[in-house]
Amino acid sequence: MGHTITEKIIADHAGKKEVFPGELVTVKIDLAMANDVTAPLSIKTLEKYGIEKVFDKDKIALVLSHFVPAKDIKSAEQAKIVRDFAKKHNIKWFFGEGEGIEHTLLPENGIVVPGDLVLGADSHTCTYGGIGAFSTGVGSTDLAYAIATGEIWLKVPESMKFIFYGKLNKWVSGKDLILYTIGQIGVDGALYRAMEFDGEAIRSLDISQRLTIANMAIEAGGKSGIISPDEKTIEYVEKRAKKPYKIYQSDKDAQYVEVYEWDASSIEPMVAWPYLPSNVHPVSESTHITIDQAFIGSCTNGRIEDLRIAANILKGKKVHPYTRCIVIPASKNVYLQALHEGLIDIFIEAGCVVSTSTCGPCLGGHMGILAKGERCISTSNRNFPGRMGHPQSEAYLASPAVVAASAVLGRIAHPEEVVSEVLV
Repeated sequence: MGHTITEKIIADHAGKKEVFPGELVTVKIDLAMANDVTAPLSIKTLEKYGIEKVFDKDKIALVLSHFVPAKDIKSAEQAKIVRDFAKKHNIKWFFGEGEGIEHTLLPENGIVVPGDLVLGADSHTCTYGGIGAFSTGVGSTDLAYAIATGEIWLKVPESMKFIFYGKLNKWVSGKDLILYTIGQIGVDGALYRAMEFDGEAIRSLDISQRLTIANMAIEAGGKSGIISPDEKTIEYVEKRAKKPYKIYQSDKDAQYVEVYEWDASSIEPMVAWPYLPSNVHPVSESTHITIDQAFIGSCTNGRIEDLRIAANILKGKKVHPYTRCIVIPASKNVYLQALHEGLIDIFIEAGCVVSTSTCGPCLGGHMGILAKGERCISTSNRNFPGRMGHPQSEAYLASPAVVAASAVLGRIAHPEEVVSEVLV
């Protein structure tokens, strides 16, 4: 019997010839990651048990991303705990204020590569599956154990396969495919399962959009999301890799607990209404909804490709007078590239607010919190009650193209309402 890419990666890291779904194994990790919200608890756990050494200073990433630049004293103290720990242990991959969001930083810097097994004290660690790594979120105490030992136990997840046939329509992106998927199976439809994506439409996507798809696997309850590497993956990784990598592929006779097949040409841009990522509707059914804020950024859709799409729509236009638009590049490198390409000029001239790289409003942290009764359309990944501010505010999830068009019209809009063709 063949095996899935997920089973192969886990087997290798467990030192076994093969593993099977449901099996409990101990695996060696390639990277342990935490941020300014989750790392302090891991650090305090290590201190509680008197653990003075980390397993490998070169295999730990600590990123200040969620509440930085510090918005208050508590945020500043959280960041200081992480900064002091990184300095004490000479952590190689420490990223301070303004460097960006971990799920953009690590792939773009070649710190995570295909075939890696990565643990992160952040639920969206599953992002790295977009380049063929097995990556998953864990709790801060579990991460403390991994930081100390370089190991963790896992239950091998069952795998589900999602095949998108056909050609994507104009304006339809990876964000729309993952929203469609979650809408079909629900927020617990992939509970503790590896979500594997394939098909002609998936292979047509660039790496940025594949990372977006893997990023939101957790919104369906997935243990991980993954896309087997291809030529596009190798081209992306070769320019960045800081270490050797290994390409894994699923066998043709690999076993999946469920397989879904969809025609991508039938899918239009999608919008997830409050208060679940699974409450998905086509944009054509959402254009009556007025908005107070549009947010373009986050670890889901804050990469340079996302900003280019948004800028193409906003170029020469103005944000609606009663709507605010916030743009946050997901990393310093993305910010610099956007500057060099003139995208920042376009955003500011359109009336957007552009911020230093941070998670910001995605988690209701700062720099764009919603008041009672306000609505935001966002490129981020969650829209639970209170996610972006007041418990009685509303967040709608969509692609950068839909969010940018909505910012112009002051209501949820199809991009074709604002621009008739993709500009270059």
